[in-house]
Amino acid sequence: MKMLISRFIAILILVIPGFLAMKGFLMMKDAFFLYIAVHGDDSVLNPTFEWLSFLGGLALFVIGIGFLGGWILFRDRKRNYVGPRFKKKRPAAKPGSSSGN
Repeated sequence: MKMLISRFIAILILVIPGFLAMKGFLMMKDAFFLYIAVHGDDSVLNPTFEWLSFLGGLALFVIGIGFLGGWILFRDRKRNYVGPRFKKKRPAAKPGSSSGN
């Protein structure tokens, strides 16, 4: 029973950032398309862009995608699925020290 609950919590930890990223994308899309829709109407003289909504959506999108991307990179590093570019850097050996002696 504990394994079932822990897997459910793990899925929730991944689903919540996914929903945040989705909501952020939709907020950015709505702000952009609302500006386009109002800009095409001749009755409005000076349409304004909803910067607060767009930037809030951008923040949610970046946070959500960043969390999911970081989780995938962490998992793939642990299973050694990543290329040499994404492997963790090992500390360089000190000059003058010989490991053969």
